[in-house]
Amino acid sequence: MTVGILTEKPSAARHFAAALGGKSGSYNGERFVIAHARGHLYEFVDPHQMVSDPALAGRYHQWDLANLPWNPRDLTWDLELMKGAAKVAQEVKQTLAGCDEIVIATDVDPTGEGGMIAVNAFLELGLRPKSWSRMYFTDEAPVSLQKAFSSRKTIASLQHFDEYAKAIYRSKFDFLSMQWTRCATSIARSRGRDTVLRQGRLKSAMVKLVGDQLKAYGDYVRQPFFQNRFRDENDVMYTNPNEPRFGQKAQVPQRYSASPVVLGATVTKQTAPPRLLDLAALSSMLVGKGVKAKLVLETYQKMYEAQVVSYPRTEDKTITPEQFNELAPLADSIAAVTGVDIALLTHRKPRRTHVKPQGAHGANRPGPKVPASLDDVAQRFGQTGRLIYETLAKNYLAMLAEDYVYEQQKGHVQRYPEFVGIANVPKSAGWKAVFDPDSGDNPADNSATADPVATETSKGLGRSAEPFVFEGANKRPEHPSMKWLMKQLEKRDVGTGATRTSTYSEVTSTSVKYPLLVERGRKLTLADAGQLSWLLLPGTRIGSLDLTEKIYADMRDIAAGAATAEERLAVVADWVREDIAQMEKNAAAIEAKVGPQGTAGTHKERAAGIWVKTGQSVTFARAWGGHRFSDQEVQQLLAAETIEFEARSQQGKAYDVFGELAEQTFKGNKFVGFSKLGLGRRDASGAAQPPKEWCSHVFTPAELKQLAAGGSVEAGDFLSKQGNAFQCKVWFKEDKPGEGKKIVPDFDTSLPPTSWCQHVFTDDERTALASGTSIHVKGLTSARGRKFDADLTWKNEDGRKRIVPAFA
Repeated sequence: MTVGILTEKPSAARHFAAALGGKSGSYNGERFVIAHARGHLYEFVDPHQMVSDPALAGRYHQWDLANLPWNPRDLTWDLELMKGAAKVAQEVKQTLAGCDEIVIATDVDPTGEGGMIAVNAFLELGLRPKSWSRMYFTDEAPVSLQKAFSSRKTIASLQHFDEYAKAIYRSKFDFLSMQWTRCATSIARSRGRDTVLRQGRLKSAMVKLVGDQLKAYGDYVRQPFFQNRFRDENDVMYTNPNEPRFGQKAQVPQRYSASPVVLGATVTKQTAPPRLLDLAALSSMLVGKGVKAKLVLETYQKMYEAQVVSYPRTEDKTITPEQFNELAPLADSIAAVTGVDIALLTHRKPRRTHVKPQGAHGANRPGPKVPASLDDVAQRFGQTGRLIYETLAKNYLAMLAEDYVYEQQKGHVQRYPEFVGIANVPKSAGWKAVFDPDSGDNPADNSATADPVATETSKGLGRSAEPFVFEGANKRPEHPSMKWLMKQLEKRDVGTGATRTSTYSEVTSTSVKYPLLVERGRKLTLADAGQLSWLLLPGTRIGSLDLTEKIYADMRDIAAGAATAEERLAVVADWVREDIAQMEKNAAAIEAKVGPQGTAGTHKERAAGIWVKTGQSVTFARAWGGHRFSDQEVQQLLAAETIEFEARSQQGKAYDVFGELAEQTFKGNKFVGFSKLGLGRRDASGAAQPPKEWCSHVFTPAELKQLAAGGSVEAGDFLSKQGNAFQCKVWFKEDKPGEGKKIVPDFDTSLPPTSWCQHVFTDDERTALASGTSIHVKGLTSARGRKFDADLTWKNEDGRKRIVPAFA
């Protein structure tokens, strides 16, 4: 008798082989062979290919509202091999075809996804062993896999296997949800909007959350108040919850005078290290450093395949004891790579908050193969790989550091004891010296609260407090960001960390024609399609954040045998019908808030004529990059001439571009349209000329001449997208082949800025910074006007040189 084992991916197959003694052989007297998939091997065919009745096929192919909703009973639910999966599927069939028993050893996850991957493959490949079984394991440690092999559970029927039953239901529901994309798109187009509004459980939830938060942020009206408070010489504030507030500063009575401070209770407190990361949290941190979610996903996958990091698509926030023990011997090596002092890693026992017996793949963390250095990681996986490894490693190592310890001092103003102040005095940095996930965030705005708020200061409470009139205001809602959005989705249990990240990457991608969300630095806004989608969503099923909860409840019922997928899918047609009616009502908001048909967002204007390059009649978009081609420019393009004009980026920045008409391909479809040949203007000879402005710096005639001649220009008044000033050298050259010349910064040869956080550096300070020496500066001022001291270093971080603060 031979037992065939199917794992979900090659790495799992390697772990099974290590646990059982090879890719094939004998374990505990049972012969076995191991095969692996690569995640999903099969996917549903297009809806019109699922209809057996040819007369109905057109209804499922066209997007008109008249063809909606679909009847799930019309669909055959046929599957097809995914692109690039044929070879893997063939290897699975060859390996398992002669087995007497086939075991599902794919990932064990709450959604049943692993079980569905295996069952789909078995059914499509026509495998028919004498029996089926399932292995259940918490992780891929040898002991866990050996135990799972010996205690595998028999499966009576693949079709009624609980994991498959609930997962195929969810998969079918998500397939049917493409109807909502057709609904929203058709309704938008009926009102003159040339767009595609992609809807889905997670996409629509993202749009709804961001749109609602943007409205709250935009509707905010600042309501200032003025109130008596005290402040001591260490900048600790003393407040009285019962102190009245006034609408104008002049109304505040001056009834207090300076007073000594009385120290009351002093308590030593400590906090544990932050929890381990999932992909959503990791990507949220890196997007603030300019790394797109899509690049994080792509790079992480490559690093995982090289075993430098752990499995990406995990739902776990903790690791198992076996996973902890696997990395324990490697901790010092990982610390050496990331520059973490091993003297800080004194908590070498598993923490109950981070290490638990439940789980599968464990939280995202470093892999078993430790790189030689961060430079080695960057060479193999780029700067994004370096950031991923450094962030993951430090997050993991923080678990091995001691708790952050601080002394909380609570005191009051002697003459007016109702005014209370709190100071948190750091005593031991602990894990914060290794990894602090909130170090780059803006401090919380507590100006609206009347209760005492702790001030973190190394000096503690002061000796004397002075009265002053404090100006506060109602707190403005937070502007949405990826980090904010991921927290909202996690709070509502919508999607897994990996699914949130991949969907976020999709809806913010600048390579798709109709993105739903737009990233501007760390801030998140609605793209044009997202705005239209948000206006159509209120009151709909697909726009409800409770939809996922309903689907998961259905999955539990189906897995328990209390319901069938067919029963629960039968209601989808009614939901679509109701949502069409609701979206039609909401569509009036498009005219009211975005503009009526014939204004921005209508069908794109086309130009037509005979293209001399082919002698054929062509049509092409009349606008490109926010620029509408004039009649003369249209004729020049048709005559195969190169034109130049001023375009605008999605962020509204103006830039010069030149190009010509060309035949292009988008998603396999050929079309004729304007093709960019390069950036900037050209002189009489046709050579590209540098732009007059870059990052808000207007080049002087001498600087333009220097750039055009191939030289560099250095300035200190460049502004980033976030409005931060920076200094660097720039060149006018071709950065990537075929894209033409453009301004290219060189941060490695840059000099430190002349000022930072309202502190103007002296010549000696700039010289010290340029040499890599850290300097201590007092009285720096944050963007919120708060004073702080810090050690400043001028170093390369996130691919560019910048001032990096360190706090005592």
